[in-house]
This record gives sequence, C-alpha cells and structure tokens, in this order.
Amino acid sequence: MEKGKYRWKYSKVGGVTRVDVTTGADIAHLKELDQKLWTVLSCPVDGLEFDGDTLKMLDTDHDGRIRVQEVIAAAEDLTGALKDPDILIKPEAELPLDAINTENAHGATLAATAARILEAAGSDKQTISLEDTAKRLAELAAAAAAGKEAEENVLPYGADTETVLGLANKLGAKIEDYFLRCRLAAFDTESTGALDVSTERISAISAKELPTCLDEIATYPLFRVRGGQGLPVTEAVNPAWAADFAQLKALALDKDFPGAESISEADWKAVQGRLATYLAWKASVNEEADKFLADQQAEAGSVQDLHRFLHLHRDFYHFLKNFVTLADFYSRQEDRFADFQAGKLYIDQRCCELCIKVTDLGRHGDIAGLSGMYLLYLDCHSKVLGQKMTIAAVVTEGNIRMMRVGKNAVFYDRNGLDWDATIVKIIENPISVPQAFWTPYRKLGRWISDKINARVAAKEEESMSNLTAKAENATADPAAAAQQKPAFDIAKYAGIFAALGMAVGLLVSAFTGLFNGLAKLPWWGVLVVIAGIMLLISGPSMLSAWLKLRRRDLAPVLNANGWAINSRILVNSAFGRTLTSIAKYPKVAVKDPYRKKTPFWKVLCWVIVILALCAAIAIPRIKACRAAKAAAEAEAAEVVEVTVSEEAAADVTAEPADGGAPAGEVQ
Repeated sequence: MEKGKYRWKYSKVGGVTRVDVTTGADIAHLKELDQKLWTVLSCPVDGLEFDGDTLKMLDTDHDGRIRVQEVIAAAEDLTGALKDPDILIKPEAELPLDAINTENAHGATLAATAARILEAAGSDKQTISLEDTAKRLAELAAAAAAGKEAEENVLPYGADTETVLGLANKLGAKIEDYFLRCRLAAFDTESTGALDVSTERISAISAKELPTCLDEIATYPLFRVRGGQGLPVTEAVNPAWAADFAQLKALALDKDFPGAESISEADWKAVQGRLATYLAWKASVNEEADKFLADQQAEAGSVQDLHRFLHLHRDFYHFLKNFVTLADFYSRQEDRFADFQAGKLYIDQRCCELCIKVTDLGRHGDIAGLSGMYLLYLDCHSKVLGQKMTIAAVVTEGNIRMMRVGKNAVFYDRNGLDWDATIVKIIENPISVPQAFWTPYRKLGRWISDKINARVAAKEEESMSNLTAKAENATADPAAAAQQKPAFDIAKYAGIFAALGMAVGLLVSAFTGLFNGLAKLPWWGVLVVIAGIMLLISGPSMLSAWLKLRRRDLAPVLNANGWAINSRILVNSAFGRTLTSIAKYPKVAVKDPYRKKTPFWKVLCWVIVILALCAAIAIPRIKACRAAKAAAEAEAAEVVEVTVSEEAAADVTAEPADGGAPAGEVQ
C-alpha cells in the first residue's frame, strides 16, 4: 500500500473478497476507493425495496439510475456537514442540531434552516426530523397555493389572461370600428353600402396575389356591416383578422357568453372592464410583494435541501452497504434483506426468499440463464391493489418434479401483502448434487412416458379413424362393408409374435446372465457392482451439477434487471440452502385411519407368484448353463486324458539315454 493512502479493511463475503465499509471514516474516504473494487457500479431507481424518495434524491441527474459518482457526492456532502461521520452508521430518527458542522458552508446553511423551522413551529427542541421539514414544506406549499388562488381571483381568464389582454388590445380598435359602423348604418340605412366593404375594392385586388394584399384586406370591416346588430361571433370574419378573433373567441367570448351567436357593444365593454380590473391589480403589485414571494421561494428551497439531507442521513448507510458489498444479502439475520429482494414465494411445500421484480421478461430470461440458477418466472396479481407484476424466484433447495408452467403459488411482498402467482416460464439448472443424481432417471422416465403417451395417442387416433370409416361404410352399404372386411391373416401376425418372443428371450438371457454373474460374487461385491452401474449413469450429471453449483452467480439476474454489477455474487450450496426453506414434518406415530391396508394373504400370494415367475424363467436357464458347463468340463477331461495317453506312448517309444535299445523292445 502506498504511503498516505487510506487503509481499507477487507473480508470474505459470499466467496468473494470485498471491502468493509463499517465506519464513518470509511464513508468519508469513499472517493478514494478504487472503482474496480465496488460490487455495484449503478442500479435502477425503480423496482427496489427501498424508500423511493431517498433513491430519487440520490439520482441527482434524474436519469433513473444511481451511479458511483452520485454515491460519492452524497458521501462527501454528508461527512462534510456533520461533525462526526460515525453518526451515519447508526442514524437516529432525529438529527441533533449540535451534530451539524457549522464550519462547513453547507452545514451552516442546514443549521440556520433547521433553527428557522423550529422557531416557526414554536419548538425549543434541539433536534430536527423529517417530520419537521415535511410539515414546513406543507405549510409553504399551502401559502403558495393561497397566493396563487388570490391571484386567480383577479385573473378573469386564468392562465390565459395575459393572452386575452394582448388579443383585446390588438382587435379592440377593429371591434369598436365595427360597432360604430353599425350605429351609423342604423342611423342612416342608405349608408350601409358605403360603410360596408365595396365590390369595387375587392375587384381592384382580385387580379393580384391575395397574400400580398393582406394589408389592404385588413382595412376592410371586421364583419359585414348590418345596421343595429351586434358582433356576429359565429359568422365569417375578415380573413386578415380571422386567426386572432378565433383565439379571442375561444379564450374569452365563449367563456363569458357561452352559446351566443352575437355579442352587444355592452358585452364587449364588460370584457374590457374585466381586463381593466386585472391591469389595475397588476399595477398595484409592488417590490415588497415581489420580495416576499422571492423570500418564500428561497425558504422552500432551503427547507427542501434540509429535507434531502435528513433523508440521506437516515438511509445512506443502509443503501451503501447494499451498493458496495451487498452486506444485507449475505447477512444471516432473518429480518435483513437486500434492496432487490421483493418478498417470499410459497410453492410446492417450500419458501423461496430470493425473489426479484422483473421489468422485461424477454430480456431477463435471455441473460439470467447465465447465472446457473434454477429460476421460476411468475406473473403476480393483487386484487387489493389492482396491480400486476412479474417476479423471478430462485429455487435453491428441494426437488423439482412438480414444477411446471401454469402451476399456482402465493407471493408475499415486503409489506406482507399476498399476491396470486402463476408460473409462466422456467429456466432449469441444477439445484443440488443429490438432486442431479436422479436427473438421468427422471429424464429417461419422462422420455418413456412421452413415447408411450405419443404411441397411445397415435393408436387411439388410428382406432377412431378406422371405427369412423367402418361406421360410414356400414351406413352407406352394409353388404359391401361385409364383403370388404378382411379375414384374419395368421401369417401377418406370426412375424410379430416371433419378434416379441425374440425380444423377450433376449431380455431374459440378459437378466439371466447378469443374475448368474452376480450369483458368483459375495454380497458386498453385488453392492459394488450395482453402485458402479448407478455411478456410471448418474456420475456425469452429478459432476456437471457440482461444477455449475460452484459457479452459481446472482450477478446475471441483476444485470438483466438494469443493474451494472462489477463483481461475482456467488450463491454456493451452503448459502443457497438458507434462501429456500423446505417443509419439515415430525414423525407421526398415529396410523392413518384412511390408509387402505392390504391383507397379508394377498401380499403372500403376490410374493409367491413373483418368485414362481422368476424361478420359471431362471431355473431352466441355470440348468442349461450348468449342463453346458458340465459338457465343457467333460470335453476338457477327455482332451486331458488323450493328451496323457499320447505322452505315455511317446515315453515308451523313446530311446534310452545310455544309447541302448528303446524302452519296451526285447533285446
């Protein structure tokens, strides 16, 4: 370690070496920790069993993810504004005022804000809490709402008042011009034509590009002049003013005079009066009111800042343990869970505690399979909340014979609320080495069962087809159906019977040979042979399971959910057994009154029948083997006798060693 570097402490957690963050000094030096040593580099804000407000406050850039630099920034802010950072390790519900470091700029602001809040509440306590800041924020929000309501009382058209004011100023002269023309036309009906737009003026511009003549068109009256009538708000408007008038009508006239086809000059004066009242109020707003509003907004900002600080003071260490080392996940305490653990799943007489909310089932299944874990994906529905969600449950103990898509279960979230759950997808991986021992036999049984079911289904379909066809033929022409009925062909079935007999013979021969071989061995040798055969069958499956269980890693499951995991999160067999609990029953001495008891004589009969069948099959084969063995021994004895005779004859005819006559000859 380099001189002057902070001395970190390490421990083995989950089979991986991790950094220990256990003191305030560790938090204060968090920025010095090599990022390669962090377990998590980023995590999503949503989908965690953690205070949502705190998570959003940690997400300072509001991108929906909390990253290492945001965690470091929060750590620096907290440890700088507190006199003793160890207070973060065991945070209390309230923060003592004397724990705030007023020599720090941010700390001084926090202390001053806390003092103002307590003073405004008339409290003389020396601590500040989230309840205090939440109450003050509510008061400020209420004051702001009251001010806004007071403002709305003098805003005749609400948020659109300024827009209506601009339109009224723009169209006011044109509207007043129209009313004056109407009054003149009423005074002298013969002047109506002169007051209205003339055909000659329109003819003068008709040969031109009309968009270039908008200035000329704008000088025409707003509406066609009709003496003594009001402003016809539903009739055609001068095209040069149509857009502005339509907006004025929608924002003001339709609200003041709903359903009216025209408005009078007095009505228009009323609209102008409401706008004049607003202008008078606006002019009365002075600098002191603006300053009060600015001060109120500044106080709300400082209280919100203190509120955030208290959230982090309460929750930061808990979050940090699950971000840097996943300490709560590997904890042996029953009441401590990691932030990603959503609750408990009860299924098939077991409780799975490692359940994680899934945001994207398709993407999750593709990546999570790399974890080497047995995963159940379940759709969950809460009738109480009226909500749905999908979870991934990790099964680390027990058998899986009853696991299948469509199986129902019950899920309890961290608040204890129950959800109806149904399996929608399964990713199979080994659960334990003993479980893997039976995998080949289970697969063989499944294969045989599938083949039998397929064969039975095919035969059933074939039989039904034949019966249907025969029934149709018989209905159509009974005589022809009788003539077409094929006769029983014994030759056709002779081959089948011969094949079946050959197959049975081969099986009997194989088992007889095995029986004869085992019969020659001592009892312990028989056990060794049986164990060897079973090991030969189950050994590869058990070895594969052992290798996969050693590499079982939660990291891909979390990565599939939007996390950026920087280290392995191993779940070995010992730790896995703590994540799934199996139902355990005591020994029951009382007999089941509803259990059907087989009479002894029936059991004895079955034993006798089975032994007789075995004897009928084995004894002839054994006798045949013994006869063959005796014949072989007799043949071997004859060969030995002949050999001895030939050797004796050779001895008689051989010459003596001293050169005399051959033995047996008379000299």
